[in-house]
Amino acid sequence: MLILDVYDIKKIVQKIGFKDFFLKLIDILESDYKNWDNFDKIPRVATHFPYGVIELMPTSDEEFYTFKYVNGHPRNPKFDKTTVMATGQLSLIKTGEPLLISEMTLLTALRTGATSAMAGKYLAKKNSSVLCLIGTGAQSEFQTLAFDTIFDIKEIRYFDIDSKTMNKFEKNIKKYGFKLTRCDSAKEAVLNSDIVTTITADKANQTILTKDMLEEGMFINGVGGDCPGKTELSKEVVETCKVFVEYLPQTKIEGEIQQVSDDFPTTGLHEVIKGEKIGRKNSKEITLFDSVGFAIEDFSVLKLIYELAKKYNIGKELDLIPVMDDPKDLFVSFED
Repeated sequence: MLILDVYDIKKIVQKIGFKDFFLKLIDILESDYKNWDNFDKIPRVATHFPYGVIELMPTSDEEFYTFKYVNGHPRNPKFDKTTVMATGQLSLIKTGEPLLISEMTLLTALRTGATSAMAGKYLAKKNSSVLCLIGTGAQSEFQTLAFDTIFDIKEIRYFDIDSKTMNKFEKNIKKYGFKLTRCDSAKEAVLNSDIVTTITADKANQTILTKDMLEEGMFINGVGGDCPGKTELSKEVVETCKVFVEYLPQTKIEGEIQQVSDDFPTTGLHEVIKGEKIGRKNSKEITLFDSVGFAIEDFSVLKLIYELAKKYNIGKELDLIPVMDDPKDLFVSFED
């Protein structure tokens, strides 16, 4: 079985560069979204604690089965630990053979950025050039670079309640040549923005965006609200926008639409990608991707990273499954 650690993921991405990696991942995500109906789908299995949440996210198609173990503990940075930590597994359907175990903290950030950019491809204005980030934590650089693979991003407007986090973002992203506009509030940050990404970590019903902050033609990429009782947008914002979701049964539990009635109209992003429904209709429409993260996105990135690791001979092969001459003789594994 192949094992990939954080250093292996770094090697693979550096081998081809962020832009080509995101382009490959977005292409695979679109392909898997087009194959949506052939996936086994359930809302993630979540166990909630006073400190955060631990989740399992399984899915499968006709060839592979994947699952991700992931947490969300907003107070972790106080203990010098990242808010999100994850591992994942890719297995072969035909035999049940595990092919890959991988770190997924980095991969989750990469696939979340790629999914946001893929949604933007269908839901944002084609000439979008100003990206707003509300929250400049661990995901912010990945969101920025992913959107820049689809759009010609000129300016990044950003705000975080933690000034040190904004300093971190500036340090990491300044070499990419964007105009960086540091703002004193979320209201200032969204001004004249084409794409607004909300990506905060606090596990609470927050109101980061209100209706008076909306502008014609905005695409709102709501990423931070991803579990029961955790939202970022006011109810009025949700009701004003044309809303797109990943897997509706999960989004109703975890997304911004947990604030509205069960019959609130939404469109599946997969329906748009398959050409069954229309995404953005015109340049004035305000669209919202109520993103909570879904297992098919982990499936896509695990499949891609496995292919690339094999291609570049990166990672470690470990015998986590007994090797036997007689597949019925498991006991021989304990013999000298």
